[in-house]
Amino acid sequence: MATFLYKLGRLSFRRRHFVALIWVALLTLAGVGAASAPAAGNSSFSIPGTEAQKAFDLLEQRFPGTSADGATARVVFKAPSGEKMTDPGNKATVQDTVKELSDGSEVVRVTDPYQAKAVSKDGTIAYAQVSYKVSGMELDDDAKDALKDSAQDARKAGLTVEIGGDALQAVPHTGSSEIIGIAVAAVVLVITFGSLVAAGLPLLTALIGVGIGVSTITGLASALDLGSTTSTLAMMIGLAVGIDYALFIVSRYRAELAEGREREEAAGRAVGTAGSAVVFAGLTVVIALVGLSVVNIPMLTKMGIAAAGTVAIAVLIALTMIPALLGYAGRKVKPMGEKGKLLGRAKSQDKPGEQAKTAEPAKPNLGTRWASFVVRRPIAVLLLGVIGLGAAAVPATSLELGLPDDGSQPTSTTQRRAYDLLSEGFGPGFNGPLMVVVDAKDSDDPKAVFTETGDEIKGLKDVVTVTPLQPNKAGDTATITVIPGSKPSSVTTENLVHGIRDAGADIKADTDANVLVTGSTAMNIDVSQKLNDALVPYLVLVVGLAFLLLIVVFRSILVPLKAALGFLLSVMAALGAVVAVFQWGWLSGLMGVEQTGPVMSMMPIFMVGVVFGLAMDYEVFLVTRMREAYVHGEKPAQAVVTGFRHGARVVTAAAVIMMAVFAGFIGSSESMVKMIGFGLAIAVFFDAFIVRMAIVPAVLALLGRKAWWLPKWLDRALPNVDVEGEGLRTRTDRGDEDRELVRA
Repeated sequence: MATFLYKLGRLSFRRRHFVALIWVALLTLAGVGAASAPAAGNSSFSIPGTEAQKAFDLLEQRFPGTSADGATARVVFKAPSGEKMTDPGNKATVQDTVKELSDGSEVVRVTDPYQAKAVSKDGTIAYAQVSYKVSGMELDDDAKDALKDSAQDARKAGLTVEIGGDALQAVPHTGSSEIIGIAVAAVVLVITFGSLVAAGLPLLTALIGVGIGVSTITGLASALDLGSTTSTLAMMIGLAVGIDYALFIVSRYRAELAEGREREEAAGRAVGTAGSAVVFAGLTVVIALVGLSVVNIPMLTKMGIAAAGTVAIAVLIALTMIPALLGYAGRKVKPMGEKGKLLGRAKSQDKPGEQAKTAEPAKPNLGTRWASFVVRRPIAVLLLGVIGLGAAAVPATSLELGLPDDGSQPTSTTQRRAYDLLSEGFGPGFNGPLMVVVDAKDSDDPKAVFTETGDEIKGLKDVVTVTPLQPNKAGDTATITVIPGSKPSSVTTENLVHGIRDAGADIKADTDANVLVTGSTAMNIDVSQKLNDALVPYLVLVVGLAFLLLIVVFRSILVPLKAALGFLLSVMAALGAVVAVFQWGWLSGLMGVEQTGPVMSMMPIFMVGVVFGLAMDYEVFLVTRMREAYVHGEKPAQAVVTGFRHGARVVTAAAVIMMAVFAGFIGSSESMVKMIGFGLAIAVFFDAFIVRMAIVPAVLALLGRKAWWLPKWLDRALPNVDVEGEGLRTRTDRGDEDRELVRA
């Protein structure tokens, strides 16, 4: 591995024009494809195997032409103070609005509040429901404008009018904080390298990689049914790992220059050593992201595969374009220890080897001093780190899962205000109606089954309203709408869904009729359950594969085991922080969280996947340097210090950069993106600075030589990937001997 990458690095350095041309051509091709591709609609949200999805599919078959998957809008009216919606003037305004809404070409139907009895008991609030032929993201701008204009006309007449539903659904934006995250990354790189040129290389290559990845996703979005969140996630992860991977290779290149090597040789060795770590770190991230497919939620699978593709591009760019750009930069990238003009005057570089002989011994850097302290006090550091992460994880014990609805929107949006008006006028459960589908095709008396089902549901706890059943033309299937007494995300509503399904099981046993519960609330409950059920198998798959991969990398049993246990600590602490902010409301104002509530259902499994991949990045980059020192003859404790001397500064910079990039997405208007950004940022903090910087060296110091133990039979069976670059050292030694013979 190291020898192959060494040759690749030297080739890219020499053929830099060709390498740069290839990547620029790929970026151009992806950009043209994205610009010419048809606009993507909203990604279809199907959950195979769930009862809610089965009911939805049944509706498509038994009620054709009803556009069950089309967008809906609830136009909510509130009368001025002291008036009622039944007053003649207000009633006329609403009916004019309903007539105006019905004129749209994409409108299927509009319900009149007075005919549908959609007026609150106190008469102050009413609503009209608009159903469309297409989904919210596919809805024409003209249709959305007509919806807004109709509401505005009613406002001019004196009514309060708000619009809920998914008809006004828009592509989420991340805001200026994303740019701030990249700016912070640039500052950290400048401080780390002391040179604008060296700092610019990781940023440039990361942006090119993300540009290719996101443009490709945009170009394929319509054909592959990719949602807007897919490209946002790919951008988030692609930027973070792209900068980090390039950072590690550039740092190793500067270290090789400091040892007196020629620039082409330094580029080759940097790619051969740090590049090997990049490959395996990238593989762990890809495994974790692609592994999301085991959940069998198409949207999550597509997000994971798209992000994994962007990570793979970041790895390839780091291995090829970075050495090519180093060739272009020449002497503008200084050896390790030298300051560029930006942060200080450059030291003489005429004779790299002489300075080390004449200068006084350099003061140990912060990483060396910290590692030495940990090696002397391993038990205290280990206990402090574990207890601290354990305390942060405590809120995770009260984790509640759900999916966001209009109730989680900012109070400044019309969707949220419509949600609040409906709760005020009709009760909190009105925003999460349950649709019960009764399939009596195999029953002897469908009408009797319909009546029995309605009566059973009316007798359940927390049921406010049960609408009259609506049979299809064939008379073998009917729908019943159930209004719960509690809000959609409450445990009480979840219990009601299970209660209806339990009653349906009894009805099936007696009549052979199927009773299915669907609707957005039931779908959210099913998604949460499906994700919970998949979490353990996913964790076993991803951690197991990565564990095997790390055994190959480190040629050890205990080091990969320690890495996996450390990851579990950091991910639990990160979940605790997410619960504290988004569920409990701690620091919610600072994070821009206007409405607390259940944590997004896919957050735990998503964090397990992504955080595990990113955590292994730091494990690989930091511990491979320790293993390299150990393999080359240093004692275990000294190898830990050596690993920190060479890697702590770079890993710290990489973690700060990754945190800055992720934190930039906290400003997103999409609650899911905001939560993911915060969760990943805090997880990187816990994992990089507590697990990898404190717990890892403490455990390795306690284990000593046992840390690198591997059964002899397994040692013989495993392939030798040579991440430490032993083959390169042998190659260099032979080259030095040959040069000495020539001189003799």
